[in-house]
Amino acid sequence: MARRGQDITDAELGILRQLWEQSPATIRQLTDVLYPGGGTSAYATVQKLLERLESKGHVGRERGSGAHVFRPLTDREGLIDRRLTDMAESLCEGSFAPLLSRLVEQSTLGDDELGQLRALIDRLDDVGRAEPPADGSGKRGAS
Repeated sequence: MARRGQDITDAELGILRQLWEQSPATIRQLTDVLYPGGGTSAYATVQKLLERLESKGHVGRERGSGAHVFRPLTDREGLIDRRLTDMAESLCEGSFAPLLSRLVEQSTLGDDELGQLRALIDRLDDVGRAEPPADGSGKRGAS
């Protein structure tokens, strides 16, 4: 079973976001983007955040003859999945429906986003209709 990465702080998320955009990257490259004009303390901050992310399983390091190069091991979708699952478990007894309903109700969705949401629901509905019932009875929802 794959090790589940630990949650990350906002500062660590800033590093991970940059690695999603610019990967692989060295500490210096990340420091220059995240702390323009930053000195030794900014470099040390990025280095420490990368060490934490590495120990949590979110970042991998390539040790070569030169500067170490870092890559994300957790992708954006994986982090979103984990955080939403944790939120559903802690706030909604594991149900995603209240979370999704709240997100849709509180968001101002454009026509494109609404179309994407409808397409996703249609696709999931089609998959649900194509699968046989889990109990083998031939009827949906039979107990």
